[in-house]
Amino acid sequence: MTPRTGRTWWKTAVGALLTAIMLFPVYWMLNVSFTRDQDMRKSPPYWFPVHGTLEGYRAVLDQQLPYLATSLVIGLGTVVLTVALAAPAGYALAKLRPRGGGVLGFLLLVAQMIPGIIMAMGFYTIYLQLGLLQSVPGLIVADSTLAVPFAVLIFTAFMSGIPGELLQAAQIDGARALRTFWSVVLPMSRNAVVTVSLFAFLWSWSDFVFASTLAGGGAHEPITLGIYHYIGNNNQQWNAIMATAVVASLPATVILVLAQRYVAAGVTAGAVKD
Repeated sequence: MTPRTGRTWWKTAVGALLTAIMLFPVYWMLNVSFTRDQDMRKSPPYWFPVHGTLEGYRAVLDQQLPYLATSLVIGLGTVVLTVALAAPAGYALAKLRPRGGGVLGFLLLVAQMIPGIIMAMGFYTIYLQLGLLQSVPGLIVADSTLAVPFAVLIFTAFMSGIPGELLQAAQIDGARALRTFWSVVLPMSRNAVVTVSLFAFLWSWSDFVFASTLAGGGAHEPITLGIYHYIGNNNQQWNAIMATAVVASLPATVILVLAQRYVAAGVTAGAVKD
């Protein structure tokens, strides 16, 4: 074994160990989702579901499907609203260079530092006056406020790398700013659109602060509240909780796997200049 091969072997071993440590909670979530209630407090615990049960997944099918459907609607609505607001804003900051653009970019950075609970309390006061509490549109707007500042920065960085000659050619052909954005800039920003859409969906899918503050007790609650309802003062249905968590993780996992190459290109856009 050469020294180079030995170093590579150790790097592979360390990488595999760290990966196993990071993925262990996911495995334990799967293990508990198949574990019977009477085996939950066994010491030492079963490392495998020896007496496996599907009761947790039956509970998901019987009780959690409405929550999953609500989360899906909220996630897709957040994606649409975020892209609709952030893409034109990013185009304006990157190519139209309006006055005060630098100040706006700084404010977008500051907006991402505001704790979610503070924003949730502000939304609660506003929604109470507008009658939007416990509504799906209210949650879509609230979740979009988390995604839009990040999305504008991603679009700005990506669109800054689009050659100005393409925009000038469109203007020579008679296209105005809106037509240039729709027909030239947006199709070329596919990677950024996928990246923004993915993060917006994940943020809305996993949101608990806005959901518990603005939709708790309503007819349309997302899956995060559906999981929370399993936890009570005297009863914790851990196999149902973990089964719901497994099912709720599947859409985000599938989307992330399918979009990972677009995400890598979108996040690194603007990092290197020619």
